[in-house]
Amino acid sequence: MEMRNAEPAATAIVEAQGVTREFKVGGGIVRALRGIEARIEPGELVALRGRSGSGKTTLLNILTGIDSPTQGQVYLLGHDLARLNETARAILRREQVGILFQNAHLFPLLTAQENTELPLRLARIEPRRRGEQARAALEMVGLGPRAQHRGLELSGGEQQRVALARALAHQPRFVVADEPTGNLDSMTGRAIAALLQRIAHEQGIGMLVATHDPVVVTSADRVLTISDGMLV
Repeated sequence: MEMRNAEPAATAIVEAQGVTREFKVGGGIVRALRGIEARIEPGELVALRGRSGSGKTTLLNILTGIDSPTQGQVYLLGHDLARLNETARAILRREQVGILFQNAHLFPLLTAQENTELPLRLARIEPRRRGEQARAALEMVGLGPRAQHRGLELSGGEQQRVALARALAHQPRFVVADEPTGNLDSMTGRAIAALLQRIAHEQGIGMLVATHDPVVVTSADRVLTISDGMLV
């Protein structure tokens, strides 16, 4: 199933319309999201802030098709996710979505280059193209000279840059990040926030960053605040 270049140029990267998510817990229902309306455009860095338990991670999962809303629609790169089966959603994520976590999750004995290539290997990209895309992603995050250093030889900030390169290596249109500066000191966190902003603007990537970090919030083009499952 071909996913690339599916959306018209004028279409948002991702759009949520009236999204509600309910979970059955014991004999009751927990409403994690309540009528979410949100839209992210190409080249836009959007910060998503809110207290723990406010619904940030649930929203990230729904916008990337990992989870499905109880009610409402989500359009990702022009695709109505409700019309895609689980396999098609996984292909869409693999080809068009990059995901960055609070922890870098690098393999310590693999080099920065090898760590960056991992998702390309899983996608069965041929070796030469895989190497070119990984090197380009490492250059983008300023780690070209460190490409052959192992994960255990890199600082915390460098490891997070490799994780970002890994999320960018397959040239996604949408990147979601869950507390990407949460484990970093303030100076390194500021550098990562600036890097996210620059890449979003220069590459035309839509980015949604769930964060408690005021530096990331300040770097964002727009801020969404979620409280008790609602955008306020």
